[in-house]
Amino acid sequence: MRAGARVRYGGYTMEWQWPTLADVLEARRRISPHLRPTPLYVYAGLNELLGAEVFVKHENHQPVGAFKVRGGVNLISQLSPEDRRRGVIAASTGNHGQSIAYAARLFGVRATICVPEDANPIKVASIRGLEGEVVFHGRDFDDAREHAEELARERGSRYVHSGNEPLLIAGVATEALEILEAQPQIDVIVVPIGGGSGAAGVCLVAKNINPTVRVVGVQSEAAPAAFRSWQERRLVADRSKTFAEGLATRTPFELPQRILWRWLDDFVLVSDQEIRSAQAVMIDATRNLIEAAGAAPLAAALRIGAQLSSKRVALIASGGNVTRDQLLEVLRPAL
Repeated sequence: MRAGARVRYGGYTMEWQWPTLADVLEARRRISPHLRPTPLYVYAGLNELLGAEVFVKHENHQPVGAFKVRGGVNLISQLSPEDRRRGVIAASTGNHGQSIAYAARLFGVRATICVPEDANPIKVASIRGLEGEVVFHGRDFDDAREHAEELARERGSRYVHSGNEPLLIAGVATEALEILEAQPQIDVIVVPIGGGSGAAGVCLVAKNINPTVRVVGVQSEAAPAAFRSWQERRLVADRSKTFAEGLATRTPFELPQRILWRWLDDFVLVSDQEIRSAQAVMIDATRNLIEAAGAAPLAAALRIGAQLSSKRVALIASGGNVTRDQLLEVLRPAL
């Protein structure tokens, strides 16, 4: 890993370093006994819709239904004996929490996950099913994050930040490695951004393997903190009002942002309505459950459609954890 920096979290300091392509290759070696590569499928309906050759990377096929489990397995597998004994604490709107709980159970580590009070019940049930302790706190991710930091200090547990963790980024970056190995001629990869670990991982791999690959990030305009931070090249907090919990962060994360500042080619804001429409199209076209964040890449692709004409485009379907009520809300217009 490259030399990095020191970051303060609520009264204590953590150190991190930039992950490298070598770290991603090592992450794949560590996670491959536990996680299979996910499919990369082409759908005629999406090709026709975008006028491009479109590949969908199905991270919704992961055992917890989302890409973040790659990072969780990579990080937890490398904890020191002391950190394993103390247990881990994380904050999440759901998918990061599932990732840490899944990996913690795999390696015999106690996990506590702080979630917002209105967290997705499907994701909460999954965390509990994976033997994670769930703590509800606050109205959104950042409230839950601050509480998790406080609990980590009180208990002496290893706090696992959802973005400023090189091992998490190296782990989730393996999704991009799989894309480029399966389709080396990919022109564009479109990836959703909440905290930015997934997009940072895609940038890290794509730009070190084939710098001509364009990486495009997408976020809801109702939660634009990461977008504004990328645009202004400084950390900018903003509102978080989106229904897409995987994109709902109001405080940007420094490590992913620094990687995005260096390598992300474009960043697109879309409306929540565009995400809902794209989610319905993705579910219909792929016959898969796709959560809102996982449909955001299609919303972005439709927004910049002319730029993608006749290109080979990968859309990362980052997760598929949809509740019944969310599904009905998205599909109701068609019904």
